[in-house]
Amino acid sequence: MGEIEGTYRSLQTPAGTRLGAQYNTGISTLEPGQSLGSAMGAGGKGHNRGLQIRVQGLDDAQEFYDLESKADGQTLYSEVLRRINLIESDYFGLEFQNLQMNWVWLEPTKLVVKQVRRPMNTLFRLSVKFFPPDPGQLQEEFTRYLFSLQIKRDLIEGRLNCTENTAALLASHLVQSEIGDYDDIADREFLKINKLLPYQERVQEKIMEIHRRHIGQTPAETDFQVLEIARKLEIYGVRFHPAADREGTKINLAVAHMGLCCVVTCIYVCFWFLFIFFFFFFYTKINTFNWSKIRKLSFKRKLFLIKLHPEVHGPHQDTLEFLMGSRDQCKIFWKNCVEHHSFFRLLDQPQPKSKAIFFSRGSSFRYSGRTQKQLVEYVRDSGILDHPLYPTDKAYFIAKEILTTERTYLKDLEVITVWFRSAVIKENAMPEGLMTLLFSNIDPIYEFHRGFLKEIDQRLALWEGRSNAHVKGDYQRIGDVMLRNMSALKEFTGYLQKHDEVLTELEKATKRVKKLETVYKEFELQKVCYLPLNTFLLKPIQRLMHYKLILERLCKHYAPQHRDYDDCKEALKEVAEIAAQLQSSLIRLENFQKLTELQRDLIGIENLTAPGREFIREGCLYKLTKKGLQQRMFFLNVSRTDPLSLTGRPLSGLCLNVLQVEESENEWSVPHCFTIYSAQRTIVVAASSKVEMNKWIEDLNMAIDMSKKCQEKSDLLLDPRSSDEVSLEQESEDDMNSSRCSLDKQSHHRANTTMHVCWHRNTSVSMSDHSLAVENQLSGYLLRKFKNSNGWQKLWVVFTNFCLFFYKTHQDDFPLASLPLLGYTVSTPGDSDSIHKEYVFKLQFKSHVYFFRAESEYTFERWMEVIKSAASSAGRMSLLVPKGPAEMNRGS
Repeated sequence: MGEIEGTYRSLQTPAGTRLGAQYNTGISTLEPGQSLGSAMGAGGKGHNRGLQIRVQGLDDAQEFYDLESKADGQTLYSEVLRRINLIESDYFGLEFQNLQMNWVWLEPTKLVVKQVRRPMNTLFRLSVKFFPPDPGQLQEEFTRYLFSLQIKRDLIEGRLNCTENTAALLASHLVQSEIGDYDDIADREFLKINKLLPYQERVQEKIMEIHRRHIGQTPAETDFQVLEIARKLEIYGVRFHPAADREGTKINLAVAHMGLCCVVTCIYVCFWFLFIFFFFFFYTKINTFNWSKIRKLSFKRKLFLIKLHPEVHGPHQDTLEFLMGSRDQCKIFWKNCVEHHSFFRLLDQPQPKSKAIFFSRGSSFRYSGRTQKQLVEYVRDSGILDHPLYPTDKAYFIAKEILTTERTYLKDLEVITVWFRSAVIKENAMPEGLMTLLFSNIDPIYEFHRGFLKEIDQRLALWEGRSNAHVKGDYQRIGDVMLRNMSALKEFTGYLQKHDEVLTELEKATKRVKKLETVYKEFELQKVCYLPLNTFLLKPIQRLMHYKLILERLCKHYAPQHRDYDDCKEALKEVAEIAAQLQSSLIRLENFQKLTELQRDLIGIENLTAPGREFIREGCLYKLTKKGLQQRMFFLNVSRTDPLSLTGRPLSGLCLNVLQVEESENEWSVPHCFTIYSAQRTIVVAASSKVEMNKWIEDLNMAIDMSKKCQEKSDLLLDPRSSDEVSLEQESEDDMNSSRCSLDKQSHHRANTTMHVCWHRNTSVSMSDHSLAVENQLSGYLLRKFKNSNGWQKLWVVFTNFCLFFYKTHQDDFPLASLPLLGYTVSTPGDSDSIHKEYVFKLQFKSHVYFFRAESEYTFERWMEVIKSAASSAGRMSLLVPKGPAEMNRGS
């Protein structure tokens, strides 16, 4: 029937169409001398007897799977995937050892008993089949964890060839992932029990020395580091197939994401005294054949043939021949090449070859899985987020909220401890006394939370089942971790109580020291400072409130007899005690921070931060003039000191000592209109809605009552860039234009400041709104989809200060974009939106529409809750409306 036993034509795709990975071995056929009858008999006599298959995971744990006797490879693989909940499954495969003790891949489309002589006595193991060149292409954290386990296995088995220094670095990260931060006794004990390298004893001290540097590194970060180091190695993700070229030179053939390569083994011999020899083996690539250069791959008995395009080596030398050990080895490697080319180069899954009616020539083998392009699109379009192994437990998702928000909190602290410190040191801009005061308070808090984050991350890794920790136990709880750390937080109460002094002294110094003021303003222009700088100094006290609210949710969720309930209850008691001590300080600091922000944004207004002044509301109203309604910004506050004076226009602000306010829609025939009477003058303004008008009137009346009872002054400030002397005065066009332009220019570096957003969304925000927004900070991965787009994009999303900030990953230092939520409505998608996914919410402002998908019902409800609290006017409570018990529960 002819000599050609297998051929494969390389389909030409545009260069760079697919990125990819490396690593593979072949796929077995029947063992030599094995018949179909004997294969079936090995699995059991008769067709009704089932198979019990043993599969070893990448964490070395073994499990059994019961299958029908005629089950194919895909059936077994699907059962493995279902049990471990692996989404990005096409990077992996099941392999086993054939009679020649070579590891070969289980073919999905063939019966198990036709591939393995004794399937019930054979160990199958899950392994990485296709290695992408960039770990960033792996979209799930669980997938990256499995890849790191594959690197660990390759190190142990000596297949990942690298220098001793690189091997020690990889091993140090693996130790960090297993046992956490460096401890001399724990390190030695772990390395004594666990072998990570064939020559581990020789480099053990080096491993421990490098491990010291990984303090605070989380398991997810170690996984990423392992993959980053491994992918830079020359033979990353490949398996060798021994062969010889035409001259008889022994080489190794390998296939990777870019094509085929030839590798030679180099042996280095080191001589030492007393005639002791050390042999070092290194592998060097001597040739690489990219897929674009290959015309056809085939094999004939023991010969493996690579046919190149004529322009590569000329028309007379276009076929390369390599002699392999056997026909089976040749076919295994050929199949391996077929699968790699299909996965990394093709856009769509190849169609199976049609069967010939009478006889066929060559192999009908084709790759049967999704291509990498299809896999990436599937994960993206399906809206799949990281799935833990216990996705139904609400307590898990509450605990995960602690982890995700702690990650954001630590990044916020780094804005001060890392980025701002670097800026002031570089310019020598901060007085030494202030430098000591600021960083001696914030640094210990930062270090504590670094350790706390690592501990939470490790616990969640155990809870999810994605940790390769060698210890065993009951880790599906979080109360013990919270109790231990909330108790430890008591030691930092003194530091937190000094934040009032830190904020005040920093504000004084920026007014006094010109260089510091310049550095401060320039730093706020940087992307990493995504909020007003002094906002980050409030984060440590605000974080205590977050812990309290999350622990309250856990205690409400657990039954009193639950094993985690007592620890959570005690942890809540500890943090509630600290929060109560600092509650008044937090209220004072938030008020001071807001007034400081206004002081910087307003031109011509002085002493806004003077003691005794309380911020109440800021927002946009329309002032009635002879030319009609003109948009203006108003700022309402109560002061125990003398009111600010009007020094002129238009460079100074208008300060009104408010005496009375009343609705006046009927008088002026303007919707949502009300009149403000002051000692200086009377003005008529209109709000954008009935709700907005009521909030302004309620807050103004409250301020008037406070003035009468406490002999305080209620001040209503107009933005100095938009002030009038009298209510119905004719305004010049220059004044109106300069008003709008100056507002737009003022916040060009932070277009999401509250004042800027209130102006463009025609709304207002009160101090109680700010406090509620602080309570409802949230972060985590979401999938985002635009109104007219097809796919979903996975983003790390942070909600704070009435705004969503979008990052590619939680490790990024600054956001890619932001979305201010004031004025937006949040709802679930309607039928017309054609969104057929679970846990999706819709954000809309006029024609702007966004869809977001959460990973669970709990996280969906949390995102809906916090966004509703900030987005619409109806969702934000007025300062005058006290919270009832039901509303308090909803707020927490």
